[in-house]
Amino acid sequence: MKKFLLILTFVFLGCEKESNQIVIGFFGALTGTEATFGVSSKNGITLALEEINLAGGLLGKKVEMKSYDTLGSLDETKLSVERLIKTDHAVAVIGEVASSRSLVAAPIFQKLGVPMVTPSSTNPDITKMGDYIFRVCFIDPFQGEVMAKFASQSLKFKTAAILRDSQSQYSMGLANYFIKTFTALGGTILADEKYISGDIDFQPQLLKMRKKNPDFIFVPGYYSEVAMIARQSRDLGFTGPLMGGDGWDDLKNLTAIAGNSINGSYFSNHYTLENPDPEVQKFITVFEKRFGVKPDSQAALGYDAARIIFDAIRRKNSVDTKKIRDGLAETRNFKGITGTISINQDRDAVKPAVVLQVKNGNFSFVETVGP
Repeated sequence: MKKFLLILTFVFLGCEKESNQIVIGFFGALTGTEATFGVSSKNGITLALEEINLAGGLLGKKVEMKSYDTLGSLDETKLSVERLIKTDHAVAVIGEVASSRSLVAAPIFQKLGVPMVTPSSTNPDITKMGDYIFRVCFIDPFQGEVMAKFASQSLKFKTAAILRDSQSQYSMGLANYFIKTFTALGGTILADEKYISGDIDFQPQLLKMRKKNPDFIFVPGYYSEVAMIARQSRDLGFTGPLMGGDGWDDLKNLTAIAGNSINGSYFSNHYTLENPDPEVQKFITVFEKRFGVKPDSQAALGYDAARIIFDAIRRKNSVDTKKIRDGLAETRNFKGITGTISINQDRDAVKPAVVLQVKNGNFSFVETVGP
Protein backbone atom coordinates (compact mmCIF):
# COMPACT_ATOMS: atom_id res chain seq x y z
CA MET A 1 0.00 0.00 0.00
CA LYS A 2 2.86 2.38 0.89
CA LYS A 3 4.52 1.69 -2.46
CA PHE A 4 1.23 2.37 -4.27
CA LEU A 5 0.81 5.67 -2.46
CA LEU A 6 4.35 6.73 -3.35
CA ILE A 7 3.75 5.98 -7.03
CA LEU A 8 0.41 7.79 -6.96
CA THR A 9 2.04 10.81 -5.28
CA PHE A 10 4.81 10.87 -7.90
CA VAL A 11 2.31 10.73 -10.76
CA PHE A 12 0.18 13.46 -9.19
CA LEU A 13 3.15 15.75 -8.61
CA GLY A 14 4.37 15.13 -12.16
CA CYS A 15 1.00 16.12 -13.58
CA GLU A 16 0.83 19.18 -11.35
CA LYS A 17 4.27 20.30 -12.50
CA GLU A 18 3.35 19.83 -16.13
CA SER A 19 0.14 21.86 -15.69
CA ASN A 20 2.20 24.79 -14.38
CA GLN A 21 4.21 24.99 -17.59
CA ILE A 22 3.51 25.97 -21.16
CA VAL A 23 5.63 23.97 -23.59
CA ILE A 24 6.88 25.63 -26.77
CA GLY A 25 8.81 23.44 -29.20
CA PHE A 26 11.77 24.06 -31.49
CA PHE A 27 13.24 21.82 -34.17
CA GLY A 28 16.16 22.71 -36.41
CA ALA A 29 19.59 21.64 -37.61
CA LEU A 30 21.92 22.24 -34.65
CA THR A 31 24.76 20.22 -36.17
CA GLY A 32 26.00 19.85 -39.75
CA THR A 33 26.74 22.32 -42.55
CA GLU A 34 23.78 24.61 -41.71
CA ALA A 35 24.16 24.43 -37.93
CA THR A 36 24.79 28.15 -37.57
CA PHE A 37 21.20 28.90 -38.61
CA GLY A 38 19.67 26.41 -36.18
CA VAL A 39 21.85 27.43 -33.23
CA SER A 40 21.22 31.15 -33.82
CA SER A 41 17.46 30.59 -34.07
CA LYS A 42 17.42 28.56 -30.86
CA ASN A 43 19.45 31.23 -29.05
CA GLY A 44 16.96 33.90 -30.14
CA ILE A 45 14.07 31.79 -28.85
CA THR A 46 15.95 31.11 -25.61
CA LEU A 47 16.39 34.84 -24.99
CA ALA A 48 12.67 35.51 -25.59
CA LEU A 49 11.84 32.64 -23.22
CA GLU A 50 14.11 33.94 -20.48
CA GLU A 51 12.65 37.42 -20.79
CA ILE A 52 9.03 36.32 -20.57
CA ASN A 53 9.70 34.04 -17.60
CA LEU A 54 11.58 36.83 -15.83
CA ALA A 55 8.48 38.99 -16.33
CA GLY A 56 6.26 36.37 -14.69
CA GLY A 57 5.59 33.94 -17.53
CA LEU A 58 2.38 33.55 -19.53
CA LEU A 59 -1.08 33.20 -18.01
CA GLY A 60 0.60 32.71 -14.63
CA LYS A 61 2.72 29.81 -15.91
CA LYS A 62 6.37 29.37 -16.79
CA VAL A 63 7.22 28.79 -20.45
CA GLU A 64 9.48 25.85 -21.24
CA MET A 65 11.18 25.01 -24.54
CA LYS A 66 11.62 21.46 -25.79
CA SER A 67 14.07 21.30 -28.69
CA TYR A 68 15.42 18.70 -31.10
CA ASP A 69 18.32 18.62 -33.54
CA THR A 70 17.07 17.55 -36.97
CA LEU A 71 20.68 16.90 -38.08
CA GLY A 72 19.71 18.45 -41.42
CA SER A 73 17.84 15.21 -42.18
CA LEU A 74 14.30 14.86 -43.47
CA ASP A 75 13.77 11.63 -41.53
CA GLU A 76 15.04 13.18 -38.29
CA THR A 77 12.77 16.17 -38.93
CA LYS A 78 9.72 13.89 -38.95
CA LEU A 79 10.84 12.18 -35.74
CA SER A 80 11.43 15.53 -34.04
CA VAL A 81 7.96 16.75 -34.94
CA GLU A 82 6.32 13.57 -33.64
CA ARG A 83 8.17 13.87 -30.32
CA LEU A 84 7.28 17.52 -29.85
CA ILE A 85 3.59 16.93 -30.43
CA LYS A 86 2.93 13.48 -29.00
CA THR A 87 5.52 13.21 -26.21
CA ASP A 88 6.22 16.80 -25.16
CA HIS A 89 2.70 18.13 -25.84
CA ALA A 90 3.96 21.44 -27.22
CA VAL A 91 1.13 23.92 -27.78
CA ALA A 92 3.03 25.65 -30.60
CA VAL A 93 6.30 24.88 -32.34
CA ILE A 94 9.00 27.02 -33.98
CA GLY A 95 10.89 25.53 -36.93
CA GLU A 96 12.32 24.47 -39.25
CA VAL A 97 14.89 26.98 -40.45
CA ALA A 98 15.33 25.36 -43.89
CA SER A 99 12.53 25.27 -46.47
CA SER A 100 13.09 21.65 -47.53
CA ARG A 101 12.59 20.39 -43.98
CA SER A 102 9.71 22.76 -43.24
CA LEU A 103 7.89 21.34 -46.26
CA VAL A 104 8.18 17.87 -44.71
CA ALA A 105 7.12 18.99 -41.23
CA ALA A 106 4.19 21.25 -42.11
CA PRO A 107 1.70 18.51 -43.15
CA ILE A 108 2.23 16.73 -39.83
CA PHE A 109 1.46 19.85 -37.81
CA GLN A 110 -1.57 20.54 -39.96
CA LYS A 111 -2.92 17.02 -39.54
CA LEU A 112 -2.47 17.08 -35.75
CA GLY A 113 -3.74 20.63 -35.33
CA VAL A 114 -0.70 22.24 -33.70
CA PRO A 115 0.55 25.67 -34.86
CA MET A 116 3.95 25.71 -36.57
CA VAL A 117 5.79 29.00 -37.01
CA THR A 118 8.86 28.83 -39.21
CA PRO A 119 11.32 31.62 -38.42
CA SER A 120 13.21 31.59 -41.70
CA SER A 121 11.85 29.16 -44.31
CA THR A 122 11.08 31.40 -47.29
CA ASN A 123 9.65 28.91 -49.79
CA PRO A 124 6.08 30.12 -50.54
CA ASP A 125 4.61 26.59 -50.62
CA ILE A 126 5.17 26.00 -46.89
CA THR A 127 2.21 28.00 -45.57
CA LYS A 128 0.02 26.55 -48.33
CA MET A 129 0.11 23.27 -46.37
CA GLY A 130 -2.72 24.49 -44.16
CA ASP A 131 -4.16 27.02 -41.75
CA TYR A 132 -1.94 25.96 -38.82
CA ILE A 133 1.26 26.89 -40.66
CA PHE A 134 2.80 30.37 -40.29
CA ARG A 135 6.06 32.21 -40.84
CA VAL A 136 7.69 35.42 -39.57
CA CYS A 137 10.11 35.85 -42.48
CA PHE A 138 9.41 37.25 -45.94
CA ILE A 139 8.99 34.79 -48.83
CA ASP A 140 11.19 34.01 -51.82
CA PRO A 141 9.08 35.77 -54.46
CA PHE A 142 9.55 39.02 -52.52
CA GLN A 143 13.24 38.33 -51.83
CA GLY A 144 13.91 37.48 -55.49
CA GLU A 145 12.07 40.60 -56.59
CA VAL A 146 14.07 42.76 -54.15
CA MET A 147 17.43 41.59 -55.48
CA ALA A 148 16.36 41.75 -59.13
CA LYS A 149 15.14 45.33 -58.74
CA PHE A 150 18.28 46.28 -56.81
CA ALA A 151 20.53 44.84 -59.54
CA SER A 152 18.57 46.41 -62.38
CA GLN A 153 17.46 49.75 -60.95
CA SER A 154 20.05 50.62 -58.29
CA LEU A 155 23.17 49.14 -59.88
CA LYS A 156 22.01 49.44 -63.53
CA PHE A 157 23.17 45.92 -64.37
CA LYS A 158 21.94 44.37 -67.62
CA THR A 159 23.29 40.79 -67.59
CA ALA A 160 23.46 38.03 -65.00
CA ALA A 161 24.55 34.45 -64.55
CA ILE A 162 22.88 32.04 -62.10
CA LEU A 163 24.59 29.39 -59.98
CA ARG A 164 22.10 27.46 -57.85
CA ASP A 165 21.83 24.31 -55.73
CA SER A 166 19.74 21.80 -57.68
CA GLN A 167 18.81 19.83 -54.53
CA SER A 168 17.64 22.82 -52.48
CA GLN A 169 14.06 24.02 -52.89
CA TYR A 170 15.15 27.31 -51.34
CA SER A 171 17.91 27.84 -53.89
CA MET A 172 15.94 26.67 -56.92
CA GLY A 173 12.86 28.71 -56.03
CA LEU A 174 14.73 31.90 -55.22
CA ALA A 175 16.62 31.68 -58.51
CA ASN A 176 13.36 31.31 -60.44
CA TYR A 177 11.76 34.33 -58.78
CA PHE A 178 14.87 36.40 -59.35
CA ILE A 179 14.99 35.48 -63.05
CA LYS A 180 11.32 36.30 -63.52
CA THR A 181 11.69 39.85 -62.22
CA PHE A 182 15.14 40.55 -63.67
CA THR A 183 14.11 39.57 -67.19
CA ALA A 184 10.83 41.50 -66.87
CA LEU A 185 12.93 44.57 -66.12
CA GLY A 186 14.90 44.06 -69.34
CA GLY A 187 17.81 42.03 -67.95
CA THR A 188 19.35 39.03 -69.69
CA ILE A 189 20.40 35.71 -68.13
CA LEU A 190 23.61 34.61 -69.87
CA ALA A 191 24.07 31.32 -68.01
CA ASP A 192 22.15 29.16 -65.55
CA GLU A 193 24.38 26.55 -63.89
CA LYS A 194 23.80 24.16 -61.00
CA TYR A 195 25.70 22.49 -58.17
CA ILE A 196 24.84 20.16 -55.28
CA SER A 197 25.16 21.04 -51.59
CA GLY A 198 28.50 19.73 -50.33
CA ASP A 199 30.33 20.35 -53.61
CA ILE A 200 33.76 21.96 -53.26
CA ASP A 201 34.79 22.44 -56.91
CA PHE A 202 32.75 25.00 -58.86
CA GLN A 203 35.33 25.80 -61.52
CA PRO A 204 33.60 24.03 -64.45
CA GLN A 205 30.42 26.10 -63.97
CA LEU A 206 32.35 29.31 -63.25
CA LEU A 207 34.53 28.90 -66.35
CA LYS A 208 31.41 28.77 -68.52
CA MET A 209 30.10 31.91 -66.85
CA ARG A 210 33.43 33.71 -67.09
CA LYS A 211 33.38 33.31 -70.87
CA LYS A 212 29.93 34.95 -71.02
CA ASN A 213 31.20 37.88 -68.89
CA PRO A 214 27.98 38.74 -66.97
CA ASP A 215 27.71 41.89 -64.89
CA PHE A 216 27.21 39.73 -61.79
CA ILE A 217 26.53 36.17 -60.63
CA PHE A 218 23.39 35.42 -58.61
CA VAL A 219 24.12 32.65 -56.07
CA PRO A 220 20.99 31.88 -54.00
CA GLY A 221 22.68 29.33 -51.75
CA TYR A 222 24.00 28.90 -48.23
CA TYR A 223 27.13 30.52 -46.84
CA SER A 224 29.35 27.40 -46.94
CA GLU A 225 29.15 26.97 -50.72
CA VAL A 226 28.81 30.70 -51.44
CA ALA A 227 32.17 31.36 -49.75
CA MET A 228 33.96 28.79 -51.91
CA ILE A 229 32.22 30.04 -55.05
CA ALA A 230 33.43 33.56 -54.27
CA ARG A 231 37.05 32.45 -53.90
CA GLN A 232 37.03 30.35 -57.03
CA SER A 233 35.31 33.02 -59.12
CA ARG A 234 38.07 35.52 -58.23
CA ASP A 235 40.77 32.93 -58.92
CA LEU A 236 39.31 32.56 -62.42
CA GLY A 237 39.39 36.31 -63.00
CA PHE A 238 35.75 37.27 -62.54
CA THR A 239 35.65 40.79 -61.07
CA GLY A 240 31.92 41.51 -60.85
CA PRO A 241 29.95 41.12 -57.61
CA LEU A 242 28.10 38.06 -56.43
CA MET A 243 24.51 38.48 -55.21
CA GLY A 244 22.28 36.26 -53.15
CA GLY A 245 19.68 35.88 -50.44
CA ASP A 246 19.41 35.38 -46.70
CA GLY A 247 21.21 32.03 -46.88
CA TRP A 248 24.44 34.04 -46.89
CA ASP A 249 23.90 35.33 -43.38
CA ASP A 250 26.85 33.92 -41.44
CA LEU A 251 29.46 36.64 -41.28
CA LYS A 252 32.05 34.60 -39.41
CA ASN A 253 32.07 31.53 -41.66
CA LEU A 254 31.35 33.39 -44.90
CA THR A 255 34.31 35.74 -44.51
CA ALA A 256 36.60 33.14 -42.92
CA ILE A 257 36.36 30.95 -46.02
CA ALA A 258 35.93 33.60 -48.71
CA GLY A 259 38.36 36.19 -47.34
CA ASN A 260 38.47 39.34 -49.45
CA SER A 261 36.90 37.49 -52.39
CA ILE A 262 33.39 38.18 -51.09
CA ASN A 263 33.96 41.93 -50.58
CA GLY A 264 31.69 44.09 -52.72
CA SER A 265 28.99 41.43 -53.01
CA TYR A 266 25.34 41.93 -52.03
CA PHE A 267 22.52 39.91 -50.46
CA SER A 268 19.01 40.40 -49.11
CA ASN A 269 18.37 39.91 -45.41
CA HIS A 270 15.79 40.30 -42.66
CA TYR A 271 17.42 42.98 -40.52
CA THR A 272 20.63 44.91 -40.01
CA LEU A 273 22.78 45.52 -36.95
CA GLU A 274 22.93 49.15 -38.09
CA ASN A 275 19.22 49.75 -37.43
CA PRO A 276 19.15 52.70 -34.97
CA ASP A 277 15.78 51.73 -33.45
CA PRO A 278 16.27 51.66 -29.64
CA GLU A 279 14.47 48.31 -29.28
CA VAL A 280 16.67 46.72 -31.94
CA GLN A 281 19.83 48.08 -30.34
CA LYS A 282 18.67 46.86 -26.91
CA PHE A 283 18.09 43.37 -28.35
CA ILE A 284 21.57 43.37 -29.91
CA THR A 285 23.21 44.44 -26.64
CA VAL A 286 21.34 41.92 -24.47
CA PHE A 287 21.86 39.06 -26.95
CA GLU A 288 25.59 39.74 -27.23
CA LYS A 289 25.95 39.84 -23.45
CA ARG A 290 24.04 36.55 -23.11
CA PHE A 291 25.67 34.57 -25.94
CA GLY A 292 28.97 36.34 -26.61
CA VAL A 293 28.24 37.18 -30.26
CA LYS A 294 26.15 39.74 -32.10
CA PRO A 295 22.80 38.33 -33.24
CA ASP A 296 22.45 37.46 -36.92
CA SER A 297 19.10 37.54 -38.70
CA GLN A 298 18.31 33.96 -37.68
CA ALA A 299 18.61 34.92 -34.02
CA ALA A 300 16.36 37.93 -34.56
CA LEU A 301 13.80 35.82 -36.44
CA GLY A 302 13.79 33.15 -33.72
CA TYR A 303 13.25 35.89 -31.13
CA ASP A 304 10.37 37.37 -33.17
CA ALA A 305 8.78 33.95 -33.77
CA ALA A 306 8.71 33.18 -30.04
CA ARG A 307 7.33 36.61 -29.12
CA ILE A 308 4.58 36.40 -31.73
CA ILE A 309 3.47 33.07 -30.25
CA PHE A 310 3.55 34.56 -26.73
CA ASP A 311 1.50 37.50 -27.98
CA ALA A 312 -1.11 35.19 -29.51
CA ILE A 313 -1.40 33.17 -26.28
CA ARG A 314 -1.74 36.35 -24.23
CA ARG A 315 -4.38 37.89 -26.49
CA LYS A 316 -6.44 34.69 -26.57
CA ASN A 317 -5.81 34.00 -22.87
CA SER A 318 -5.51 30.32 -23.72
CA VAL A 319 -3.08 27.51 -24.57
CA ASP A 320 -5.67 25.73 -26.67
CA THR A 321 -3.93 25.06 -29.98
CA LYS A 322 -6.85 26.23 -32.11
CA LYS A 323 -7.11 29.49 -30.19
CA ILE A 324 -3.35 30.03 -30.53
CA ARG A 325 -3.76 29.43 -34.26
CA ASP A 326 -6.50 32.04 -34.37
CA GLY A 327 -4.36 34.49 -32.41
CA LEU A 328 -1.45 34.04 -34.80
CA ALA A 329 -3.72 34.60 -37.80
CA GLU A 330 -4.97 37.85 -36.26
CA THR A 331 -1.47 39.29 -35.76
CA ARG A 332 -1.28 42.85 -37.08
CA ASN A 333 1.45 45.48 -36.78
CA PHE A 334 3.53 43.48 -34.32
CA LYS A 335 6.69 45.44 -33.50
CA GLY A 336 9.43 42.90 -34.13
CA ILE A 337 13.20 43.14 -34.28
CA THR A 338 13.08 42.25 -37.98
CA GLY A 339 10.43 44.87 -38.73
CA THR A 340 6.75 45.54 -38.11
CA ILE A 341 5.02 42.24 -38.87
CA SER A 342 1.47 41.58 -40.00
CA ILE A 343 0.25 38.07 -40.88
CA ASN A 344 -1.74 38.07 -44.12
CA GLN A 345 -4.51 35.72 -45.29
CA ASP A 346 -1.89 33.22 -46.52
CA ARG A 347 -0.28 33.22 -43.04
CA ASP A 348 2.86 34.87 -44.43
CA ALA A 349 4.57 37.83 -42.78
CA VAL A 350 4.17 41.15 -44.57
CA LYS A 351 7.37 43.05 -43.76
CA PRO A 352 10.35 44.82 -45.36
CA ALA A 353 13.73 43.43 -46.46
CA VAL A 354 17.16 45.01 -46.34
CA VAL A 355 19.99 44.81 -48.86
CA LEU A 356 23.43 44.40 -47.32
CA GLN A 357 26.90 44.58 -48.86
CA VAL A 358 29.91 42.59 -47.66
CA LYS A 359 32.43 45.32 -47.04
CA ASN A 360 35.81 45.08 -45.29
CA GLY A 361 34.80 41.91 -43.49
CA ASN A 362 31.43 43.24 -42.31
CA PHE A 363 27.82 43.42 -43.50
CA SER A 364 27.07 47.01 -44.40
CA PHE A 365 23.52 48.35 -44.82
CA VAL A 366 22.67 49.57 -48.34
CA GLU A 367 18.91 50.09 -48.48
CA THR A 368 15.51 48.96 -47.16
CA VAL A 369 12.87 47.63 -49.55
CA GLY A 370 9.25 47.59 -48.38
CA PRO A 371 6.57 45.03 -49.30
